[in-house]
Amino acid sequence: MHPLISASDLSQALQQDDILVLDASMALPGQAFDPQQRFANAHVGGAVRFDIDTFSDPDSPLPHTIPGQTRFARLASERGMGNGRRLVFYDQDGMACAARAWWLARLFGHERVQVLEGGLAAWKSAGLPLESGPDLAAPAPFVARPRYARVHGLGDVLDIVHGNRPGLILDARSRGRFEGTDPEPRAGLQSGHMPGARSLPYGELLDASGRFLPAEKLKEMFAQLGVTDGTTVTCTCGSGMTACMIALALVSVGAGAGEPVVYDGSWAEWASTPDSPIVSGAA
Repeated sequence: MHPLISASDLSQALQQDDILVLDASMALPGQAFDPQQRFANAHVGGAVRFDIDTFSDPDSPLPHTIPGQTRFARLASERGMGNGRRLVFYDQDGMACAARAWWLARLFGHERVQVLEGGLAAWKSAGLPLESGPDLAAPAPFVARPRYARVHGLGDVLDIVHGNRPGLILDARSRGRFEGTDPEPRAGLQSGHMPGARSLPYGELLDASGRFLPAEKLKEMFAQLGVTDGTTVTCTCGSGMTACMIALALVSVGAGAGEPVVYDGSWAEWASTPDSPIVSGAA
């Protein structure tokens, strides 16, 4: 199943398949809005909320850390994310949060998952109907089957940086943060990047409408960064959110070797860990 679906295709598929649409919106650093209120004001018909902060480890000091298997399965069941259903995630603004939700669902074994390309804006632009009102989730059993090979921890990334395992690190943060010329949005963290990482700000994957660039253009971008058919790619960012946009783009065009991997702790963990090497300047 292709990881992206257009608004028109989703509208048609909703008439034919058992699909659960989920609004995964949250405020990213620098944004200030209430995603729950926005959902109540206007959402795709039948959609339910997928709160990424809820679908995180409440005991982790890092933002948005993946939850344990039991927690994810319980929450997914409460949301109605049954294993047999097709899931489509969307954002009220952009696609980054939906990409994180897509990656999380697949990490815990749900493979029939897609992202609404262009988010709610694309749905509106297509003239498709919206609903207002509360979230009316209907529970459905979800059994987690984790695919932990799709996630990296600090030690894994240190191994790549020190040359103990192969792999290419792509960083979705802004180029200024990557090069160390702009501050991090999280207090106390030094900007810069991991040795050997390449900069790919996630916004550069998108066109003016908020959709991914054409597949051939994305493949060209990845090739210029060193992605070949034999390259294992580790995606990173500030907190593991926008890294999933790179992972989504890689899967959508079939670039790299196998599944891309997301460094869940990302820069929030790397820059707060003593002795983690940090470099500044262009890669």
